[in-house]
Amino acid sequence: MTIFVADKAFSQDRDCIYPEKALSLRLGYPSARDFEVLRASNGRGNAVIARKRFAPMERMCRVSGLLVGRRRLHTIQILPDIHMYDPYFAGLLLHSCNPNVFLDMSELWLWALTPIHAGDCLTMDYASTERKLYRQFACRCGSSNCHGWITGYDEPPNEQGMKFLKHWRRRCHRD
Repeated sequence: MTIFVADKAFSQDRDCIYPEKALSLRLGYPSARDFEVLRASNGRGNAVIARKRFAPMERMCRVSGLLVGRRRLHTIQILPDIHMYDPYFAGLLLHSCNPNVFLDMSELWLWALTPIHAGDCLTMDYASTERKLYRQFACRCGSSNCHGWITGYDEPPNEQGMKFLKHWRRRCHRD
């Protein structure tokens, strides 16, 4: 007679957002109970939504990814020439000039900066981790301290960004 025993750790790990079996919830990786990943049908507009409340300065979860030598969509810069490709979680965090999370690149933990409630979209400031962005863009975060055009921390706005900022600044100074 064969007896099967349910492995509680395995059943919990199936709830992990990352598909790799080695990334366990017990090690702090994100749970589908705590986070929801929304994906647009066109592949753009992905987002991570909190499913529970997180307090300011609370460690939320660990992140993971494949190390690659160049930046691309869904990568986060670890070192000047090393990027982490994470199309499942961290690479889907949206930008905000007034972010509610911070990604600690040395330990790869996501931290809450502000109170986060169930249903809140998780946002980070891309310039906090990226020397140069894969693609610069106009920001629509609506924050009172919005930068307008988003670049990495060590790159000037491109030609499109300079045109945008010229009109954006003019519009902001008229108000």
